[in-house]
Amino acid sequence: MPLMHGLSVCIHEGDGPPMFLVHGMLASRSQWLLNLEDFSRFSTPITIELLGHHESPAANHAQQYKPDSYVRLFEVIRKDLGFDSIFIGGCSLGAALTMRYTLNHSNRVRAQFFTNSSSAFADQAMSKLWQERSVTGYRSLLSAGQRGIDRMPVHPRRATRLPSEVKQALVEDSKSHSLFGIAATTRWTSPTASIREELANFTVPSMLLCGRYEKRFRPLLEVAKRDMPALVVHELEAGHGVNMEAAEPFNKHVEKLVRTYA
Repeated sequence: MPLMHGLSVCIHEGDGPPMFLVHGMLASRSQWLLNLEDFSRFSTPITIELLGHHESPAANHAQQYKPDSYVRLFEVIRKDLGFDSIFIGGCSLGAALTMRYTLNHSNRVRAQFFTNSSSAFADQAMSKLWQERSVTGYRSLLSAGQRGIDRMPVHPRRATRLPSEVKQALVEDSKSHSLFGIAATTRWTSPTASIREELANFTVPSMLLCGRYEKRFRPLLEVAKRDMPALVVHELEAGHGVNMEAAEPFNKHVEKLVRTYA
């Protein structure tokens, strides 16, 4: 796939307004395999892969992995593609980044959707703990090499609910992840991705597609409902990988969102 400012960007054929899609940690554009065909009926999907993930090469400097740097990249990509405004959706860590983009460029986002994202809704205490642990984790991962990536709890090979075709594709894509890129993401992206303190500032129509079976996210779901009064929430029969595990209802909700605000 072509690179735009260091990120792998794929514009899929579609009949409708542009929609940026950003995957989660240790995933790739294959995360959207069960969504793209439906999305193409009402939008033009554009998948973006995070630094060091699959076909996006690792960046060399820590600053490039920080959430604000991703916001700048998304905006430059939007401008370069010639889109006046976009829809945007993210999963997990990707959701934390797309939500931050939406906060900073609300005049360019028609509506957003996102899934369960502990990184987006982490409180200050949790973010601080993650930042402290990330230093050791970063060094340990680099020392362990590719085996370290394979042992990460969020590696798709450990997923139990994913449809087989998606899991197989994600596992295959994971073989091309950059060791440094993944380590840098755990060090400089995930621990600082929270936008919890700014939830009340969202003005863009927003929809949370929540996997009801992910127990650790339940308290954060209540935070989202409390602090984002205009947020529309749909709980789906899924765990963390909502868009993959409950693709059909997920796609229908996204279609309604896009058709409402197109």
